[in-house]
Parts: sequence; structure tokens; C-alpha cells
Amino acid sequence: IWLGLISQMSLSCFVGKSIFLSPMKILEFNQFYFVFVFLIEKPKLPENYTQETWQKLKEAVEAIQNSTSIKYNLEELWKTSASIRSLPKNILSRVLFLKKIDKCWQDHCRQMIMIRSIFLFLDRTYVLQNSMLPSIWDMGLELFRFYIISDLKVQSKTIDGILLLIERERNGEAIDRSLLRSLLSMLSDLQIYQESFEQRFLEETNRLYAAEGQRLMQEREVPEYLHHVNKRLEEEADRVITYLDQSTQKSLIASVEKQLLGEHLTATLQKGLTNLLDENRIQDLSLLYQLFSRVRGGVQVLLQHWIEYIKAFGSTIVINPEKDKTMVQELLDFKDKVDLIIDVCFMKNEKFVNAMKEAFETFINKRPNKPAELIAKHVDSKLRAGNKEATDEELEKMLDKIMIIFRFIYGKDVFEAFYKKDLAKRLLVGKSASVDAEKSMLSKLKHECGAAFTSKLEGMFKDMELSKDIMVQFKQYMQCQNIPGNIELTVNILTMGYWPTYVPMEVHLPPEMVRLQEIFKTFYLGKHSGRKLQWQSTLGHCVLKAEFKEGKKELQVSLFQTLVLLMFNEGEEFTLEEIKVATGIEDSELRRTLQSLACGKARVLTKIPKSKDVEDGDKFSCNDDFKHKLFRIKINQIQMKETVEEQASTTERVFQDRQYQIDAAIVRIMKMRKTLTHNLLMSEVYSQLKFPVKPADLKKRIESLIDRDYMERDKENSNQYNYVA
Repeated sequence: IWLGLISQMSLSCFVGKSIFLSPMKILEFNQFYFVFVFLIEKPKLPENYTQETWQKLKEAVEAIQNSTSIKYNLEELWKTSASIRSLPKNILSRVLFLKKIDKCWQDHCRQMIMIRSIFLFLDRTYVLQNSMLPSIWDMGLELFRFYIISDLKVQSKTIDGILLLIERERNGEAIDRSLLRSLLSMLSDLQIYQESFEQRFLEETNRLYAAEGQRLMQEREVPEYLHHVNKRLEEEADRVITYLDQSTQKSLIASVEKQLLGEHLTATLQKGLTNLLDENRIQDLSLLYQLFSRVRGGVQVLLQHWIEYIKAFGSTIVINPEKDKTMVQELLDFKDKVDLIIDVCFMKNEKFVNAMKEAFETFINKRPNKPAELIAKHVDSKLRAGNKEATDEELEKMLDKIMIIFRFIYGKDVFEAFYKKDLAKRLLVGKSASVDAEKSMLSKLKHECGAAFTSKLEGMFKDMELSKDIMVQFKQYMQCQNIPGNIELTVNILTMGYWPTYVPMEVHLPPEMVRLQEIFKTFYLGKHSGRKLQWQSTLGHCVLKAEFKEGKKELQVSLFQTLVLLMFNEGEEFTLEEIKVATGIEDSELRRTLQSLACGKARVLTKIPKSKDVEDGDKFSCNDDFKHKLFRIKINQIQMKETVEEQASTTERVFQDRQYQIDAAIVRIMKMRKTLTHNLLMSEVYSQLKFPVKPADLKKRIESLIDRDYMERDKENSNQYNYVA
């Protein structure tokens, strides 16, 4: 016979066959009787009643367990233990109540361990042989659950107290976490954790964070709100580790994510994404992505706003004509920025990479042709001699970045036209920074667009290399012919189909230059009969030897500057009109030439009256007092900015080339298919062309081919075309 004291406030447990006269409940397990007695009435208690009561009960239990006589009447002991049950409701706070419940549970567990050890043999033999019988431990848990925790008032007060402590902790107060861990472990062991606690706990969590999310979205900026959400998620994860059951984790975290994030996805992005991206807030963007990745549909919503941002920001760069000077550099900087954000913040998510490419392709082609033109000019600025911004390695990286932007443009033929024009200047005037860099860029274009795209550009390089060989032969020819002269002539032989079209300008060359031209013409046509040479004076340049009071100098100048300077060997002063008649240089070109010689940094001529511009009636004379620290001085020709007409002319040539390509594509398709409907023909033409075409322009080309008898409309179906052999 044994008695275990399992609660200091509400439970006494006896085993035996004693009969009590007070109300009782009896639960029979085999031949043992567990007797539980409850008394609800509130007794009047003297001072130190609790300590004395527990001492009395302790002595009684020990006497029973030692099989010795009991000093107290059994009914008195029963009333004493029963009266203790009313104490917590009246004098203990919720926290103290929880501590008493916990103490009751801990004592019960210790006592059950001791009792189980006594009946260990029966527990492992007799009980195991009878599957219908519970183990000693399970029996103890069932009794505690049935007679203590199943009491509605006790259970309600226990759960309320636990929820109150958690609420206080969420509000920033310090609480006894070990107490919560013990109590929640008790509920789990008693198998009432989910039905009694978890459901209410999750409801309270939803309610709390729903209200908190609504309030803080109004009060706080997005970065601050995101850090708060992350903090809340970390706190809830820590609660699971510290005192909640692991089974609660998924539902708890999902609840917090839903209320603080899922309900505010669009609002969060609308309120703060643009600022985060504009200000390049890397850490905050990383946190944003991490949090949105936790919520179903969060990444997709972020992806859509990401695309919209890139399109909107990129459009402001491309559409505004005032930004043309800085467009390409801004595009490169923007591309670097979004690449960094994708790599660092968005975990290199392939969806964001592809979305970025599509967005760039969309906004950069909103303004047809201009981005392609400006990219070509930007490449020219990087490859031109005198560019000291970067080393060879840095230049190579720059070109790689430019090629990435180049891939997005539709009008690659526009780029090719302007690039070819600038490349010609660099090659012919010797302004190329590096032949290796030029060939590297050419290789990149070939890899990106194919051999057909770069065939003419490669032809330009071949012409320059062949010209060097021809000049070696020409010098040998001059020596063999024993032709006198102190002028060294260098000629570049250009294939007209490879190079840009230049308008020839007839100027009056000195007799010695004319003589050398004729000598070279005789030499060249003697080797290549049937060819025709056309001199391009606009591309010529010379090195002149000059003598000033300070001493001798060499002047590196254009052919037009040369013609003007040579006049001052024949006279001391000339007017604008006199120089124009003598040289034959076109008026606007002559004014720029004189401006470079008399108004620039190296003023080898003086102008009367002094001013920055050249006007009618101005007089020019040689500046004998000219001084310069260098022996060879390069006098730059004042370049007239590319006019709208010149740009339009280049664009028009591109448009004409496109018409030829469209015509060729239509004829190829019709020759192969013989008969096609209008829609199918349009579709196939679009798939073959490498540049954008408007339907109206394509329709005009079809009509043009019909007029020229390459194809015809079907007589029975006007929407169908037939090829004409």
C-alpha cells in the first residue's frame, strides 16, 4: 500500500481499501483503488496554516509508507488536503498560479518515477504481457490529466496564464521562460497541447500581428518595417526553440509571415521599392528579397515591380533628348547597378536576370535608332587616341560592358553605319588608341552578329594593311625611277564598298603635290589596270616644317590647314576672300580651318580684328612670335559638330539598306514558297530580318515588288501572293 502526494494545492492520492465518509471519486485499476477527494468550500485559515498543513500531510504520508501508526485522524487529513484547493483562486496571481501548477507537475513526475521504480518488475513483465493495461507512467499521466488539467477552471486559467506571459514577452517584457517551457512540455506530455493550447495560441498570434501589420504599415517606412518583421520572425523562431513544441513552428511562422508580409506585399513594394532601388540600399533589398521569398507569391510580385522599375527608370534615360550626351554611360552605370542587386540581393535568381534583360530590351528600343547611334559614338570615344581614362585591361572590360548594352538594341545596322564612319576617321587620321583594342572590338561584334555584319569593317582593316605594302613598293619605285623631291607621300588605297561615302571636294593643290599624285597614279594603275582612283582631300593630313623667331618647329596639320599655311610662303597677309580663292576650300570648311590656326591654342596665324570667330573681311598673317615647348605640334582641326543633316543622311542610308534587305528577304521567301497569304509572308519576313520593321513599311515593299513584277496578287484571292519567275 502506498500514497503519493502529487499536488500541493488540489490533489491527494491514496491506494488501498480504506473507506471515507466524505464525497469521493474512485477509479479502479485492476485491484488497486486511487481515491481523489475535492472540496470547494473556502475554510477559514489561521496564520502559517499552509506550512503546518503540508507538514502534517507529509508526516501522514511517511507514516503510511513506513507502515507505522498515523498521529492524525484520516478524516481530518482528508479535510486538510481538500481545503488547500481553494487557495490559488483567491490569493495567488496568475503567475503564481502557473508556478503552483508547475510545482504540482514536477512533484508528480518525481513521485511517479519513484513509484515506477518500485513496480519496475511488474511494469516490464506483467503489464507488457497484458496489452490492455497501461504502464505505471502512463497511468500517472492519465490521472493527472483527468483530475487536474481536465478541470475546466484549472485548464482555462493555466492556458490564459501561458498566453498572457507570451503576450507580455512579445510586448518586450522579461518573463520566466523556463516556467513556460515546463508548462508547455507538461501539456505536450499530457497530449492536450494542440487542442487546449496551440489553437488558441495561433488565434491570438493572428489577431496580434494582423493589427500590428496594419498599424506599422501606416506608421513606418519600408526599411524600418522590414527590419521589424525580420525581428518578429526571429523572436517567434526563438520561442519555438526555447519553450514551444516543435510541431507549432510551421503554423506559427506561417501565421506571422501571412499577417506581416503576405497581407502587405503590394503595399510594401508600392511604398518603398523605388526608393530602395534609387538609393541602392543593398542590405535592405537583400532583406526584402529574403522576406518575400518566405511568402507564397512574394517573389513573383517582387519580380513584376522589378520589371516595372527597370522600364520606368531606363525610359527616363533613353527618351529624354537632353540626356543624349550621357545616355550610354548612364545605361552602363544602371546595368552595373541592377547586376549588383541581382547578384547580391536577389541571390542571382535566374528569373530576375531574364526579366532584367527583357526590360532593358523594351525601354532601350522605345526610341528607335538613337541609342544605337550613341553607343557607336561612345565606343569611338573609348577607342580614340588620347583616351587616357583606362589601361588596356580596363578598356577591354569597358568594351565588354558596352557589348552587353549593344545586345539589347534592335537597330544594329544603325550602330554599324555610325561605327563604320567613326572607325574610318580613327584609321585614316591615325587616331586609333590601339590596334589590338580595335580588333578586339571587331571580334566581339563578329561573335555577336555574325561574319556578314563585320565583313565591311574587316575590309577596312585589310585596306589599311594592303596600303602599307603598296607604300613600300611605291618607295622602291621612286628610288628606281630616281625621282627628285623633298616631299614624302603616303597614300591609303580604300575600297569604295567598304568605307563610308565621302563627298569629294576639289581644292587647289600646290604643283609639287599634284606632281606626286600623278607619279603615284602612274605607279598604281600600272600594277592594277582598269581601276579608278579618286582623291579624298578631306581626309588628307601633312607634317610641315616651319621656322619662327624661336626656332624650327614641325606642324602636324590637315591638308586644308596645309594649303592655308603654304600661302604665307608667298605673302605676309591675306584676307578671308583671298585665301578662299587661292585654295578652293569650301566656305564653312575654310572658316573652321582658319579658326583652328588663328584662334586655337596653337596660334601660328594672327587675325585682325581679334575674335573667336572668323568673319568676312578678316585679315590673316603669319605669327612669327609663335612659341611652343614641343618641337612637333599637332594643331587640331576644329571639328564641326555632326549636324542634324549629317545624322539624317547616315540614317537615310541605313533605311535604304534596310529596304534592299527587306526586298531580298521577300523575294527569297516567295521563290521558295511560290504562293503565300499576306499574314504568312509577313510572319516569315519578320523572322528573317534582324531589325524592326513597321507593318506599313513592309506593305510598301511588297507593293514595290509587285510593281516591278517580282510577284503578283492572286486573281481569285487578293490576300494571297504568287511568285513571278
